[in-house]
Amino acid sequence: MKRNFLIVTLTAFSALTAMALWRHGYWGVFEPHFQSFGAAQVLADLVIALSLFLVWMWRDARTAGRNPWPWMLLTLTTGSIGPLIYLILYKTTEKPHEQTR
Repeated sequence: MKRNFLIVTLTAFSALTAMALWRHGYWGVFEPHFQSFGAAQVLADLVIALSLFLVWMWRDARTAGRNPWPWMLLTLTTGSIGPLIYLILYKTTEKPHEQTR
């Protein structure tokens, strides 16, 4: 179920991204984020969220013996598309939760 949700999300987001790139170009996608504080806040939030995901993805890939660099570059160039593909293709190396007493 989780994987199907990720695939649907990736498909819908990729279509939205393709439309935005077609209509506005790569730099045109970023231009509105520099025209108001509200839009700048959305961009800053995206940068923070993707940075946190990059740290997690780096650690997960290294723990699993995978090269993290392709995923880092994909995320830096495509945003959320990189992490979505990573989550679809790989089981994450989550540590079991410790029991609390």
